[in-house]
Amino acid sequence: MTPPSGRQPVSSTAAAVGAKIRLRRQQRGMSAAEMARRAGLSKATLSQLEAGNGNPTIDTLDAIAIALRIPIADLLARDADTGPVFRRGTDIEPGELSRELLRRISSGNSLEIWRLGIPPETELAGVPHATGTVEHLLVATGNVTAGPVEAPQDLGPGDMLAFAGDAPHFYRTDAEEVDITVVIASPIST
Repeated sequence: MTPPSGRQPVSSTAAAVGAKIRLRRQQRGMSAAEMARRAGLSKATLSQLEAGNGNPTIDTLDAIAIALRIPIADLLARDADTGPVFRRGTDIEPGELSRELLRRISSGNSLEIWRLGIPPETELAGVPHATGTVEHLLVATGNVTAGPVEAPQDLGPGDMLAFAGDAPHFYRTDAEEVDITVVIASPIST
């Protein structure tokens, strides 16, 4: 059914791509007029795309990606949700080769990889990072309660948690030491 205005309904894909374009443009402090100029589009076309009311060609998306200095795949990836995203570790049979994608982090981010060792019976408050930062935890050994203050998760070896790192968060161990790999993805502002 066509809306009364005669416009086609917004698809979830068009809305997600439009939101991604707007987010990346704003992260770079770029006006819509400047973005349209760099991509070789009219400001009205860019506005329609950002609103999710367009059906851009691959060439148009490529021009936008080049203007934003990101891979075109970043405009199509549906990873804008900052979480929390919790992935329970999976068992691996002894001697078995295992490969498992836990999370894709799009470019347009500055990445830091940390190894965090926390002694037993310790609580550590996480310092909120820059706006738009996502923190990813992958537990190697031990058990930890971690994540946003309002929605912490109990994690064990192999578990992965991604959450908004720009809000208050914490890590709390029980009777054993914990070894965690922490990946911090912060938006690059240019």
